[in-house]
Amino acid sequence: MIKELGTNGGGFYNANSAHSFENPTAWTNWIEVFLLLVIPFSLPRVFGRMVDDLRQGYAIVAVMVILAIISIGATNYFQLQAGGTVPTAVGAATEGTEARFGISQSATFAAATTLTSTGAVNSFHDSYTALGGMVPIVNMMLGEVAPGGTGSGLYGMLVLAVITVFVAGLMVGRTPEYVGKKIGSREIKFASLYFLVTPILVLVGTAAAMASASARESMLNAGPHGLSEVLYAYTSASNNNGSAFAGLNANTAWYNTTLGLAMLFGRFLPIVLVLGLAGSLASQRHSPATAGTLQTQQPLFVGMLAGVAIVLVALTFLPALALGPFAEGLR
Repeated sequence: MIKELGTNGGGFYNANSAHSFENPTAWTNWIEVFLLLVIPFSLPRVFGRMVDDLRQGYAIVAVMVILAIISIGATNYFQLQAGGTVPTAVGAATEGTEARFGISQSATFAAATTLTSTGAVNSFHDSYTALGGMVPIVNMMLGEVAPGGTGSGLYGMLVLAVITVFVAGLMVGRTPEYVGKKIGSREIKFASLYFLVTPILVLVGTAAAMASASARESMLNAGPHGLSEVLYAYTSASNNNGSAFAGLNANTAWYNTTLGLAMLFGRFLPIVLVLGLAGSLASQRHSPATAGTLQTQQPLFVGMLAGVAIVLVALTFLPALALGPFAEGLR
């Protein structure tokens, strides 16, 4: 279980967290979910202590909780409302699900493992319903910030916070500030480049794979579901997750090379950019709060930050999702 606490997810088997040696009962399943969430969810409080305002940390963790609840609820809903003859007869989409855990524990685990950078699975995500399988993809497209990986989820959410206060500053016509630091053109450039890295890797990689005849030969499913499998692969690799849809043979020269490059650039480029942003903020003097300073520890900011996270993903990835899981779900 150390791999869950370290948000890794690797192992000897495919659905490692469904293996009876690792995860024999329902209560061990809940322990695994707890382990993969506990450190990322604790780090916002560390941030609050570092900036001498615990309310700042509580605001960040509130956004993480809101996004996580939406994700877990949506995954469970789509899996329990499955259509089709067999799913309707048994009351839910049970294909690819370990009988010891059932739908809810499998769907909750799927949401939790893709909300973080863990990648461990206790069911086959490829067997999920079209919209049920879409939610784990969207979790990773969010940048894995709810709560995300150990450390990476926190700084991803903080970059989102920088963008949010910048947007708020434009609305009121004043220089935006966050925890006593002014957000200028240099800072917003770092933040913008940070969030451009993953969409470029995911969308360009998926488009190149669909345009390559050899890459298409690895798809065991045609149509929207096949596109969803390829989209999931590049989203997972670029966001350092590691889970996958099982219907894609990624053990080829094309996928080993392109997914390896997606992992390399998807892990290190954001780190370089966020360090540049941190250095730019650290070089500034502390700016005292005034009457016009946006209160970033209030519920209003929590709502704005959650909205910005969702809108950024929707504007960036909605066309790809419309061609994949949305198209499959509407058939």
